[in-house]
Amino acid sequence: MTTAESSSSNNNNNPTTPYSEAGQQEQSQQTGDGLVNNSNGKKKGFVLSRWSRVCESFRSVCHVGYDASYEKLGYDYNYDAGQHGGKEQKPPRRREKGEYYLDSYNDAPWSCTYGTKEEHGTWMNHSDQAGSIMACLVWLLMLYSCVTVTLLTITEGVHPILGMVYGFLCSMALASHAKCSLTDPGAVPRSAVPCEQQRQSQASHSMCGQCQTFKPPFSHHCRICNRCVSRMDHHCPWMNNCVGAGNLKHFCLFLVYTWTCSAFALGLFGWNYFLCADEDCTFHPIVVHLVRVMTILCVGAFLFTSSMLMNVTYGLMTGIGTIDRLKKKATNTMSSSDEEPIPLMDVFGIAGYHTWWLPLDPVFESYDRVMGYSLPQRLAREQAILDDLVATQVLSTQPGHLEPSPTTEIPQCVNDLLPV
Repeated sequence: MTTAESSSSNNNNNPTTPYSEAGQQEQSQQTGDGLVNNSNGKKKGFVLSRWSRVCESFRSVCHVGYDASYEKLGYDYNYDAGQHGGKEQKPPRRREKGEYYLDSYNDAPWSCTYGTKEEHGTWMNHSDQAGSIMACLVWLLMLYSCVTVTLLTITEGVHPILGMVYGFLCSMALASHAKCSLTDPGAVPRSAVPCEQQRQSQASHSMCGQCQTFKPPFSHHCRICNRCVSRMDHHCPWMNNCVGAGNLKHFCLFLVYTWTCSAFALGLFGWNYFLCADEDCTFHPIVVHLVRVMTILCVGAFLFTSSMLMNVTYGLMTGIGTIDRLKKKATNTMSSSDEEPIPLMDVFGIAGYHTWWLPLDPVFESYDRVMGYSLPQRLAREQAILDDLVATQVLSTQPGHLEPSPTTEIPQCVNDLLPV
């Protein structure tokens, strides 16, 4: 039985419970949502009233079935018009081109727990001791380089601004490393279902034999993290984490900042050396030894990050990650027809170019498309907002319409969807 058939059969057994596909009730909090239209470079926000959200959420949740296998929220294919006053049901409104849904609900409330399981509040791989040591070693080497450059600026007359610039680059590299290590790389949850684009292009879908969950395209099961990771590139021991769709931006930033730090330090050492070639310069013995060791480290870091940057760039240009590329080469199935570049918006987000160089979590135009899966809870919320927008626009076009009284009793099932 495929994933679509299984989810469809479960939905028919309980057509009025939109969260039965997930096997749990949604316990979430909302900090704000809306539908944004960014066509022609312009953004327009819609302020949705509480009552209209209640009405549409009540209609979508309590009166209309949820078909998780086809991602049709608010539209039941088994709907009998004869049992509902002869009124036919209309398909739900779909997102138009240039629109994206800002979902700020928290489907997994944070808890003070650390690990790689779905119920853990903070992502942290503490099962791999070797990876933890290598991740700590990165911080020690960065701090060592900062101390060396600082001593060089103090004792050898190097301009302090150069030391400040190097300290800024190192701090950005360490911040990117921390974000990459402590960010969910795109682990597939147990309640994941194929997104609409995949169901339209594929008749059947893969399942992970170890996780027993839906396996999106280009995802792989990591035996170290013990999770399936969307668009997994590889497991990096220096990060002590997988590199996937969720933290690829932070990984790229770490490589860029580390490469820049190495090149900057080598240039600073070389400039200081040739500047003193024609003068009688005396260096402190400790600084001399620190610079010699750091020169070797910078050369190694420069070469390593250069190769990794070329590897990541090739993956973005072809859309094929490191694991998939190695598998295709091993089986001699590499083909240029399989190559499809990954848009930079799917890596760095749509928040603006000024946020690309900051180690901040990206905001994707379509989270489901980037990750390769959907969640029943998120789909229900999105469709409620879309239906609410249609209802608000229809009411606004009717002359002399009156808003319903907000004192009307609200069902508990709808209260669960509203902000506290």
